[in-house]
Amino acid sequence: MTKIYFIRHAQPDYNNHNDFLRELSPKGLNDTKYVTAFLADKDISAVLSSPYKRAVDTVAAFADQYGFTIEINDDFRERKISDGWIDNFNEFSEKQWNDFNFRLPDGECLREVQDRNISALKAVLKKYKGKNIAVGSHGTALSTIINYYDSSFGYSDFEKIKDLMPWAAEFIFDANMQCIEINKFNII
Repeated sequence: MTKIYFIRHAQPDYNNHNDFLRELSPKGLNDTKYVTAFLADKDISAVLSSPYKRAVDTVAAFADQYGFTIEINDDFRERKISDGWIDNFNEFSEKQWNDFNFRLPDGECLREVQDRNISALKAVLKKYKGKNIAVGSHGTALSTIINYYDSSFGYSDFEKIKDLMPWAAEFIFDANMQCIEINKFNII
């Protein structure tokens, strides 16, 4: 069996509108200790992350404490909304969940985010077959992965977790790389 623990990043500093460089808030930095405690007994073999600072920083304390180098995987990044900041995130998200092909100019639709993340996940499953892996991730990206394996996971489920940071989902895969179970965890 292979277990992948996707860790949705801790609370970011929303004053920074640069998606790539947005750091964790003081609360988010403090909450990384809960991520470390959550992963401590999971027999983790490798730590990967989206390249975004908030995702890397969420798993960094665990990686440092247990001697892992974080493997950055660009394909685990969050969805690109557009080139600018949007004020009504909820309305935008609902449109995207209702139509997986909806996108703003220069942004990504959820189908593209899902395809990119699933492709990255399948490569990780081949590379780390039979291991337990931690991946620093994001709310929307992670939600599209859950939706891929459980199509009943939709906008109302995303709404329930959108303010949970950090948050985790454990995916358990059999020897044939079929997802046989998904478990969700409130880390705090």
